[in-house]
Amino acid sequence: MCGIAGVCRSDQQPVAQAQLEQMAHLLRHRGPDDQGIYQQGATGLAFRRLAILDLSPAGHQPMTNEDGTLWLVFNGEIYNYRSLVSELEAAGHIFRSRSDSEAILHAYEQWGDGCVLHFDGMFAFALWDEARQRLFAARDRFGIKPFYYHTNTERFIFASEIKALLADPATPRRPNDDRLYDYLVYGYLDHTAETMFADIRQLPPAHRLVVRQGQITIQRYWALDPDQRLDNLSDRAAIGRLRELFFESVRLHLQSDVPIGTCLSGGLDSSAIVCAIARLLDAEGVDRAMLGERQRTFTASFDDPAFDERRFAREVIAQTGAQAYFAFPRAEELGALLPDLIWRQEEPFGSTSIVAQWCVMQMAGQQGIKVMLDGQGSDEILGGYHPFFSGLWANLLRRADFAGLSRTLAGFRGRLACRPASC
Repeated sequence: MCGIAGVCRSDQQPVAQAQLEQMAHLLRHRGPDDQGIYQQGATGLAFRRLAILDLSPAGHQPMTNEDGTLWLVFNGEIYNYRSLVSELEAAGHIFRSRSDSEAILHAYEQWGDGCVLHFDGMFAFALWDEARQRLFAARDRFGIKPFYYHTNTERFIFASEIKALLADPATPRRPNDDRLYDYLVYGYLDHTAETMFADIRQLPPAHRLVVRQGQITIQRYWALDPDQRLDNLSDRAAIGRLRELFFESVRLHLQSDVPIGTCLSGGLDSSAIVCAIARLLDAEGVDRAMLGERQRTFTASFDDPAFDERRFAREVIAQTGAQAYFAFPRAEELGALLPDLIWRQEEPFGSTSIVAQWCVMQMAGQQGIKVMLDGQGSDEILGGYHPFFSGLWANLLRRADFAGLSRTLAGFRGRLACRPASC
């Protein structure tokens, strides 16, 4: 990950260089490899880089175009950047780096605000358009990468993390009582554009933002189409298509100029990714240089067998020949971890499972791994959480598909329903 930040003043007062440097400093853990500042009158951008693609100085940010009229700070990865580069070069654009960041600059030159429709990736970026005197920003379709902001009558300020916004004394330091109530009473998190901090908001997923002359415009650029159905697709065809898309997604995520590792919990999601990588390495010519002689996996392990999944992870490791690393989160270490964890997370989180993930990522970092693939999010898109099944059953009941309802209920009882000892 990288850290982005910036200020766009509507009162035309110059942005202080010291403030931009302080914002970058507060994001240094996101980008230990490089720092960059752009300051021109009432606009300033700050960047901390975690170098993943094109490790040369050509990947430095803020990045500009040929005539210096566009300046970009970008956090994330554009997975289809190679095909974009080919398309944009064919249209006459000249590239000076091998980074996906430069693809964003030229895509904006080519398609304007519609450039985001061409990106396949996870991203949050801000682009200062000097000629049009506007700041253009966008966040990826599912909000994987963060974008926080605060605005008042004098300026718009944004950053990858809330702490960088607080480098400006004019940013409020008050709790958002309504959102805290939602969290404490209902356990709701990240369900609105508001944050736990009053008057600090986040750009919603699949939205783009324009700031010009103090006016802010926010617009959704993408949404799932609930009317697009696959009822005419057989189960066999659907399974084949899903497998094809899954392998293509894993292959695209293996683009990196630094070492890659994989989270492995032993569950279906992360196990499928580890096995897919092994298949791609053995049969489809993916460059082994990114993973080393053996794929490296990282697993959170526990002494209590009720929570430990090493037996499942080891089955996958035996199947793929991966090199395994096991992290052991300890309850007695939680107190020492919390101050750093809270400082990094900034807002409340739902459970202590994040501590296990923290320990896994820490171990990966100690092994020199900068890029990690994992199975986070699969339950959301494949209906893996138990409450999702009530929706399936209700849908089958509405359709009077009693045979299907009977089969799914029987399957749930036999395979998915938790036992009383582990509920």
